[in-house]
Amino acid sequence: MTAALDAATLRVLLESGDPPRLIDVRTPGEFETAHLPGSRNVPLDLLREHRDEVRAHLDERAVLLCASGQRAETAGRLLAEAGLPGLRVLSGGVGAWRAEGGQVTTGRPRWSLERQVRLTAGGIVLGSVVTSAVLPRAKWVAAAIGGGLTFAAVSDTCAMGSLLARLPYNRGPRTDIAAVLATLADARP
Repeated sequence: MTAALDAATLRVLLESGDPPRLIDVRTPGEFETAHLPGSRNVPLDLLREHRDEVRAHLDERAVLLCASGQRAETAGRLLAEAGLPGLRVLSGGVGAWRAEGGQVTTGRPRWSLERQVRLTAGGIVLGSVVTSAVLPRAKWVAAAIGGGLTFAAVSDTCAMGSLLARLPYNRGPRTDIAAVLATLADARP
């Protein structure tokens, strides 16, 4: 089970003589846009496929991060299943860190994955409702998206987000397991 860690506590840990390793589970594109200095990018999809290999490079002191904390919680559960319980998650994610005045390294601006999901789902629902004025069965597309969003909330997974994460727009420089493991093998920040 993961433990929540607020931005102020993380700042104190990072300023200590032995800071924790920061693992950012967002997409490479999101990571490239803005990340905490010294954090390592281990995209959640890659972690799902290679959790045992990633686990071998981490210890209980690691702190998991994402945009809001939701994907980091999922990563924490995956790593706990692989034998690494007790990891910590930054509450509110990178957004909370920035809101507290925390420093981030910035790169090319991109929309967050959550924002992309909202745009895509909202666009499909709006389009199907408007289309249903002419083709009444189109309303079922909106119902399917609503059902998918409900399932995503209950299951804490998001198929649409997983699909959007694979788009070239969301890809960054490190998307293969060899490159990710190489960054994890580097000395601690």
